Amino acid sequence: MADSPGGRYTRPMTETPETTADFGFRTVAAEEKAGLVREVFDSVAPRYDVMNDLMSLGLHRAWKRIFVNAIQPRPGETLLDLAGGTGDISFLALERGAGRVICSDINAEMLSVGQSRALKKGLARGLSFLCADAERIPLPDMSVEKVSMAFGLRNCTDKDAVLREVRRVLRPGGRFHCLEFSRLEVAALAPLYDAWSFKALPAIGGRIAQDAESYRYLAESIRMFPDQATLAGMMTAAGLERVQHRNLSGGIVAIHTGWRL
Repeated sequence: MADSPGGRYTRPMTETPETTADFGFRTVAAEEKAGLVREVFDSVAPRYDVMNDLMSLGLHRAWKRIFVNAIQPRPGETLLDLAGGTGDISFLALERGAGRVICSDINAEMLSVGQSRALKKGLARGLSFLCADAERIPLPDMSVEKVSMAFGLRNCTDKDAVLREVRRVLRPGGRFHCLEFSRLEVAALAPLYDAWSFKALPAIGGRIAQDAESYRYLAESIRMFPDQATLAGMMTAAGLERVQHRNLSGGIVAIHTGWRL
């Protein structure tokens, strides 16, 4: 099901598009990346939650709880959960008191898994699903109090466009929260982290999900994502203010926040 609240939707101003984009360690035509990413998540959707536990050794659950605590969901607010996938952040936000959550993702297969999970959890109240591109969010200007995005920004072709859209849909005083893999800041752990990322993850993906290549891409996409300071600068350039970040697990992931003031 899809949710498209009424109201004015101002199509964002477009800038000269990049002609190429990174797809893991490969460079592809920019217009091809979204389709390639969609194929990855179509493939991994049925085993996505199991693989998240295996890939992070269960740490993703703790990271997401900390993330939702930082969001501070409230009954009178609407949270737009971009790249919401199978619903983890949306469900936690509802359980922590969010009044309304829009779980949005560009991938219909991921949302289908999320819808099934929501029904099993009895979380239909206050929850809607929106299949949409985060670079072109079909919601009115200044329509939500909070926007979250967990482990999704790195898969977007035009990350700057996503950040501009986030600011557009936020109400004044609203806040953006981004949980994403970042730059490890404990040098001694780097060899182990690289071995886990580039050897163990594809092997686990091949055995459990019968898809080693998709998990090789996911590991590569983490390394290609901007580091903490670079992402903070991108958020500021998009018009967000009071931008901050908080490292978790030595910088393996980081929570970035920014306000629309």
